[in-house]
Amino acid sequence: MQRNTPGIAAIFRSLSARLLVLTILFVMLGEVLIYVPSIARHRQAYLEQRIASAHQASLVTEAMPPSELLPVLEHGMIRHARVMAIALRRRDASYLLFGEPPPIDASFDLNAVTPAGLARDAFVTLLAGEGRVIRVTGTAPLDAETTVEIILDETVLRREMLAYSWRIFTLSMMLSLISAALVYLSLQWLMVRPMRRIVENLTAFSAAPGDARRVVPISDRQDEIGVLQRELASLQRSVRAMLDQKERLAGVGEAVSKINHDLRNMLQSAVLESDRLVNSSDPAVRRAAPILINAIDRAATLCAKTLDYVRAETPEPGRDWFALLPVVDEVRAGLRPAVNGVDWRIDVAPTLRLLADRDLVHRIIANLARNAAQAMNGSGRLAISARREGEVVQIDVSDSGAGLPPKARENLFKPFAGSARLGGSGLGLPIARDLARAHGGEVRLLRSDATGTTFQVELPSPLT
Repeated sequence: MQRNTPGIAAIFRSLSARLLVLTILFVMLGEVLIYVPSIARHRQAYLEQRIASAHQASLVTEAMPPSELLPVLEHGMIRHARVMAIALRRRDASYLLFGEPPPIDASFDLNAVTPAGLARDAFVTLLAGEGRVIRVTGTAPLDAETTVEIILDETVLRREMLAYSWRIFTLSMMLSLISAALVYLSLQWLMVRPMRRIVENLTAFSAAPGDARRVVPISDRQDEIGVLQRELASLQRSVRAMLDQKERLAGVGEAVSKINHDLRNMLQSAVLESDRLVNSSDPAVRRAAPILINAIDRAATLCAKTLDYVRAETPEPGRDWFALLPVVDEVRAGLRPAVNGVDWRIDVAPTLRLLADRDLVHRIIANLARNAAQAMNGSGRLAISARREGEVVQIDVSDSGAGLPPKARENLFKPFAGSARLGGSGLGLPIARDLARAHGGEVRLLRSDATGTTFQVELPSPLT
């Protein structure tokens, strides 16, 4: 028995078994709701039939002369009506027609009943023992001015109600099992089996997300299961694309790391030789020398950035309180030599403080500011503003450039693809966003049009 217990428990933990049990319970509940008024109506119909039979017996008796009304006939009438005594009440008189009234255990008036009262009386009858004598009063079915009162043993009524209840219970169980089976099979076909296949696919996909064969097949269903399958397939394809991209980046990083040392030596040699060209007697050579030197510098910088991005993992930020304005001033001081023609506009309150990693926030702002300066080709207005909104610090970095082209917007945060500048690496925005997300924040594009571009950094920071 102990070996079977876990298996049975696992079965009842499954969705199929729970649906089956719930279906049976709900059908049984519906049958109970139907049974209560049914058994009450069955009892009422039985008593009304006894009232009608007693009235018919009284009509036959009243039509015969008293001398011809034999005791045998009287007892036959009472047995036909299944009562112990009959009494009639009219406007002018009230009299006992047949039988001798025995002690009464309960009285019921069929002219003054309510649905709740009928249900209560029915259950009282079912729960009462046999041999209870009751008095029932009702209006004669063919004579509204005549009230018939009968006295009867409730035993026969109770037995009929128990038999009726057993029939209802048997029918309910059959309906419950049939309904449960149909609902179970329908749910198995429509829901449980597709969901089981989805779970199995997710398990297999998590084991080997790079295997294209483990992407969930797309369904033609138009219901929620079909939508789930299509969205899951789209998500799995996106995950595979991200994994492929990471693998390619890893390959790039490995390749760059292998050639980086030799490439730096080559570029350094090229720089040394280019410096000699500056002192050349040929004016054309002297004019071409700075262009060549700048091209070599950009190549070396791109190589270094690519290697750093591929190798580096997003660091876990430290948490310290610091003022934001000195960080912005440091960014401006570090970038000013390279962008002398940029007009800086700083709008950061000296009292604005945040709880974050100071070095990482410096890198976020520096990347955005460098991109903004480069978007203006070294001349224009670069504005950095910051404010607190509740427990979030918002930092806006704006430029007065020509705005981002559509291709750059589509690949804004994709490494090596989101640069709007010829020769750019496209790594500044992805790095800034990764560092912001490490803080639980975000970097987003607020606007980009012919008047300029604005990026916003949100960093969560509690109130001081």
